[in-house]
Amino acid sequence: MPNHHRGEVSAEIGERAYTLCLTLGALAELEAAFGAEDLMALAARFETGRLSARDAIRILGAGLRGGGNAITDDEIAAMPGGLEAYLDAVARLLTATFGNEGGGEAAPANPR
Repeated sequence: MPNHHRGEVSAEIGERAYTLCLTLGALAELEAAFGAEDLMALAARFETGRLSARDAIRILGAGLRGGGNAITDDEIAAMPGGLEAYLDAVARLLTATFGNEGGGEAAPANPR
């Protein structure tokens, strides 16, 4: 069961339930992957709402590894599943980590 106070979220990815968390190490991984100078630059990049499929894979990978799962980005890319569920997991993970302006629950990602 995820601990929401730690920024953990649960998600079904590749037909299996996982706990995801963007730990400090996971955030450092994302800073390097996205070429962000610091956490503020990383948050600003995500605030645009424009993510590629590769971005989603990187975020999910960092979140899964931060949640204690030994998995590579290539393994995530090969998993079966619907795009909407994956984007929803990314949106909830980013909101749990960085919050949102409204202070409420994260809205599901809308890929349309």
